[in-house]
Amino acid sequence: MSALLEIKSSVLRQVQVCPSFRRRTEPEPASPSAVPQEPPTGAWRPGDGVEFFAHMRLILKKGDSRQGLPCPEVLLRSGSPAPAEPVDPSRDLRSLTQEEVDDEDVLLGYLRQVFSTGAKEHTEAIERVRKAKAPLYALKVCVVRAKNLLAKDSNGFSDPYCMLGILPASGAPQGQSGQKEPRFGFRKGSKRSSPLPAKCIQVTEVKSSTLNPVWKEHFLFEIEDVGTDQLHLDIWDHDDDVTLAEACRKLNEVIGLKGMGRYFKQIVKSARANGTAGPSEDHTDDFLGCLNIPIREVPVAGADRWFKLEPRSSASRVQGDCQLVLKLITTQRDTAMSQHGRSGFQSYLLLLSLVLRLEHPAEQPNSSSWRGELSGPASTILCLHGGQCNLSPLQLAVLHWQVSSRHHQMCTMDYGYLLGLLEDLQMHWEEAASLPQDQEEGLADSFSAFSEFGLQLLRQLRHYFPAANSTAVYRLELLLKCLDKLQLFQPSFEICPFETELSMDIAAALKRGNREWYDRLLNARSPREQPGPQRLAGLLELADAIYEDLQACYSVYANLFYGILKVDVFTLTFRQLERLVAEEAWVLTEELSPRMTLQVASGLFELYLTLADIQRFWSCIPGRDGRSLALAGIHTPFLPAMKLWLQVLRDQTRWRLQGAVDVDTLEPVDASSKHSSSAATASLCFSHIQELWARLAWPDPAQAQELGMQLSQDMCEAVLFYTELLRRKGDTQPGAASEAVSEPLCVVLNNIELVRGAVGQALRGLAWQEGAGGLEATLPRPLLSCTQTLEEDLQREARTVTAHLTSKMVADIRKYVQHISLSPDSIQKDEAVAPLMKYLDEKLALLNTSLVKENLNRVLEALWELLLQAILQALGANSDVSADFYGRFHFTLEALVSFFHAEGQGLPLESLRDGSYKRLAEELRLHRCSTRECIEQFYLDKLKQRSLEQNRFGRLSVRCHYEAAEQRLAVEVLHAADLLPLDANGLSDPFVIVELGPPHLFPLVRSQRTQVKARTLHPVYDELFHFSVPAEACRRPGACLLFTVMDHDWLSANDFAGEAALGLGAVSGIARPQVGGGTRAGQPVILQLRRPRAQVRSALRMLEGRANKEAQEFVKRLKELERCMEDDP
Repeated sequence: MSALLEIKSSVLRQVQVCPSFRRRTEPEPASPSAVPQEPPTGAWRPGDGVEFFAHMRLILKKGDSRQGLPCPEVLLRSGSPAPAEPVDPSRDLRSLTQEEVDDEDVLLGYLRQVFSTGAKEHTEAIERVRKAKAPLYALKVCVVRAKNLLAKDSNGFSDPYCMLGILPASGAPQGQSGQKEPRFGFRKGSKRSSPLPAKCIQVTEVKSSTLNPVWKEHFLFEIEDVGTDQLHLDIWDHDDDVTLAEACRKLNEVIGLKGMGRYFKQIVKSARANGTAGPSEDHTDDFLGCLNIPIREVPVAGADRWFKLEPRSSASRVQGDCQLVLKLITTQRDTAMSQHGRSGFQSYLLLLSLVLRLEHPAEQPNSSSWRGELSGPASTILCLHGGQCNLSPLQLAVLHWQVSSRHHQMCTMDYGYLLGLLEDLQMHWEEAASLPQDQEEGLADSFSAFSEFGLQLLRQLRHYFPAANSTAVYRLELLLKCLDKLQLFQPSFEICPFETELSMDIAAALKRGNREWYDRLLNARSPREQPGPQRLAGLLELADAIYEDLQACYSVYANLFYGILKVDVFTLTFRQLERLVAEEAWVLTEELSPRMTLQVASGLFELYLTLADIQRFWSCIPGRDGRSLALAGIHTPFLPAMKLWLQVLRDQTRWRLQGAVDVDTLEPVDASSKHSSSAATASLCFSHIQELWARLAWPDPAQAQELGMQLSQDMCEAVLFYTELLRRKGDTQPGAASEAVSEPLCVVLNNIELVRGAVGQALRGLAWQEGAGGLEATLPRPLLSCTQTLEEDLQREARTVTAHLTSKMVADIRKYVQHISLSPDSIQKDEAVAPLMKYLDEKLALLNTSLVKENLNRVLEALWELLLQAILQALGANSDVSADFYGRFHFTLEALVSFFHAEGQGLPLESLRDGSYKRLAEELRLHRCSTRECIEQFYLDKLKQRSLEQNRFGRLSVRCHYEAAEQRLAVEVLHAADLLPLDANGLSDPFVIVELGPPHLFPLVRSQRTQVKARTLHPVYDELFHFSVPAEACRRPGACLLFTVMDHDWLSANDFAGEAALGLGAVSGIARPQVGGGTRAGQPVILQLRRPRAQVRSALRMLEGRANKEAQEFVKRLKELERCMEDDP
């Protein structure tokens, strides 16, 4: 201790004031704020659908956070900001110093605190130091470079070199008051200075043709008086072969001060006075500038700076700067340590250790953020001692690392500071020669100790560096960078500090830490001593914790470890934890399978979801194959639990829907909605079920189909159960039976539509084949069939409610249609229709407000059909009325089409003008026709008729042509085939009746018949018939040939077998010339036989209602034909 005091007191005589290097310190980061945790949710109670689906929402919420790969921003939730000051790559020891202190009492008082000495002992140590012999000093000078020198040569450059030496007190220039004296120079003849001794003058090499020379040459000068000596430096431009530089190198050959004086005269003669001498003088080198630096101004830590070149007098012209590195050291000290042979390296190590203990005590708050900032006395004392001991920059870097790294293991420091020390050490290691063996061994020991300490921290990675704390993650990053720096030194040591590769040691420490962390969690949450059902809840918590840990490992730790140390921490951690949790899950499922309950099945379901999430997490990473995992076949033991859980889901869904309907008031949930609360609840339930199925993602296709079909059928049954409950409740609502537009029924209809869309989407989401994408064309066939069946059932339910809703308007509609039919012919048509249109406008306005678009269209379609049927009934109830009667209804029909189309906002015109509309429009048209026009329409309908069942009644082959010369129609009946068996023997006795129609076009033409072909279904006739008719009559609309096939019976009336019609307009010889022509002579025509009852006969009904003779005779003849068909098959 006294030896160190002696060293410090001897250096205090040189204390100089130097600029401060105090670093600005950022405010300390706040402590990490605690992340609020959600309260645990208790297990759902069987039969409580509300609680069950609330628990399901928590499961889905947990799954939403596990979609895809996590981002670091999601996990770094700490409110503590990362350290604001980054690691400075150029950090060196000077950046750690504070303002130097030149107060001897302050420094001595600080040393007393460092060594913890008493007052008496401290005073005695100071007295011993003052009586000791003063130390010897030397100045280390490094001439680095110069810049922007004056050009002295004709080529625009100079050939500079430096001459430097120590100017003693006797040679130092003495300034006078009010007068600026010329500065000292290395030249003779000046009365202001005396010759310098040869040992005080040194010279650098000449750098040719440059204004920015680089020398990097080192010199050592002895100092006699620190307080008065100066360093003098001249820069010259080299011109001759033998110059001042060469002469200076010969100074060492001169013996004695007298001889040196004579030789110095020769040197100075070669120097010119920077333009002040006359032209007759012999000038060789040109002066470029000089420097005069008092030794007392050299800082205790040394100086590395640029100095501006100065002229020797006011007449000199110079420019530029010169960079020098200066350091004042001691070469001989009268201290106890020096006498005992203890090196300055060891004494500095001891001193720095004591200083750090004082500056950075363990009880200091926020000690982990300490970055090596020392107080002023500490910085001054360390700088003085380092300079006196002549420690190299490499040795100082080694000492600071050794002491700080060991101190860090006792009192945590900022890793950025330690990383900066390693960077300083690396920089000086590459520039300097190797250390002595004992110092290198000490450095290797410090590396080993620090790496072992770092490995212990990495074993408890989650405790010391939690991923949710950004400050802790930043500290981890700096620690890993420190360990990476240690690896860089490994090839440089003769004695290797590491027995194995550091990356292997890190991987082993991480594996050991993973196992210890897993065992702690397992013993705390799911100890094997507990019964299986109790362990299940703990294992679920353990699996969730493992998933969160893997997320943190992937998003935070993996990039750090691999980017810095090339250690794949994620793969290492995932493989280890995945295997451990898979083994635990296998054991537990085997234990629970024999005594499976509903509660156990629900717990196993949640556990499987988490295990599947872990497996998918691995598969989401590019290049990773999940088939090699221990969890690859984990779904097999969970299958019984899945089936039982689906039963739980089915029952809970029905209970939830029952409860939702019970509390439903059948009122819209808000102003922007048209459905009630139960529909929202049902839609949410089905959406949750579909999302859970997507999370389940059962890997086995056959088992997935089985589970998916069970789930889809349960959902379909639940939907129909809900709609039935809803419809019943709608019927019991007040006003549902009395109001024309029932608000509750509208809500019921809207609910059905909303649920129909929701369950359809949910069912499409149940596809167990990849790439289903929600399209029906790609759904599995069983699921597609189930979806289509449910769609039909829901459409039927919607039509039922729609019919119930519109049935309350039937009476009013009939009343207004009756008003139209009873209106006198004298009033305008729009006046007759106005009451009906006003009524429809009022009701549809209410429906538009209460119904969604799809349901409004359903109601419009139902009302449209009601209106058409009401008009048809009105037409049927009135006969022998005027043409204005039918005109009013024709106007009404067109007005209703325009009203329901609503300029494209209502029903499309295609649907409006289809079905019953066509029938009504046709009847209105026929009612305005004459009797003969109706008969012609009857035959036109026959020509348009198509056989509904091909080949059921057989075929008839005929050939026809018109002989214009004879004005007759030739008809040849060739044969028939596949006729109906109308006799008991399974055959028939067919013959064919050939006649022309309509009768009023051919009044004089009688029908003709073929011969009877006994006992056959394929008769061949080949009979030719002629009908004398004009061609003009054959060209009339409706003119046709009617072929009637009959079965001949001997004892009873003939049986009808079938009929066929052939239009005469297409017969060869009758048709006018046209492209392609008509039927040519000799070409047979095959006609499909049919029965007239298979078609709609609007014209016949019109004729039945008419009282004239022609209509009644035509109807009577047709009815006689129908009586022949009544008993036929």
